[in-house]
Amino acid sequence: MISWRRLEESDFPTLRTWLERPHVARWWNHETTVEAVHRDFGPATRGEDHSEDFLALLDGAPVGLVQRCRIADEPHYFDELAPLVELPASVMTIDYLIGEPELTGHGLGPRMIASMVARIWSDHPEASCVMVPIVASNRASWRALEKAGFRRVGQGPLTPDNPVDDPLHYVYRVDRPSTS
Repeated sequence: MISWRRLEESDFPTLRTWLERPHVARWWNHETTVEAVHRDFGPATRGEDHSEDFLALLDGAPVGLVQRCRIADEPHYFDELAPLVELPASVMTIDYLIGEPELTGHGLGPRMIASMVARIWSDHPEASCVMVPIVASNRASWRALEKAGFRRVGQGPLTPDNPVDDPLHYVYRVDRPSTS
C-alpha cells in the first residue's frame, strides 16, 4: 500500500542520499550539497512555493518522492511546453523518483504515479489533466507513465535536466475520469 506525506526538512538527509544514487542522479542531475537541497526543497516544505513535494511510503517506509504543481504556476516551463502540446489552464505535472535501486523494475513506479494522480484528482478538483514531459531516452520513466494510464500526446525539443541528454522529449497525458 502506497501512502503519502509532505516532505519535511527532517527528510532532507534521505533525499540527499537518493539524489546521489546513480539511478536517480542520471535523470535528476541535481546538486546534492546540504545547501542545495535546502535551497531547492526548503521553500515547498515551508509552504513558500507553489509546488508540493511528497514522500511515497510503502508500508510506512519512505521509498520515493513525487513533486507536483500546476504548469501555469511555472511560466518559463509553460512557455517551453506550449509549442509542443495544447496546455489547458488547469493542467498539472509531476516529477518522481524511486530512492533505492533495488526497488526499481518491480512495478513500484507505475503504482506511485497512479496513486499520486488519484490524489491530484481529490486534492485539486480544478485539475483537468496531468501532463508529464520525459526525455525520450528515459524509457523506464515513460514506460512507467504508460503503465499508469498515461498516453503519449506529443514530442519535441525541451531543455533536458541533464545536459548530456538530447533535447527530444515525449509528452504524456492522463485526463480526469468522467463523472457521468
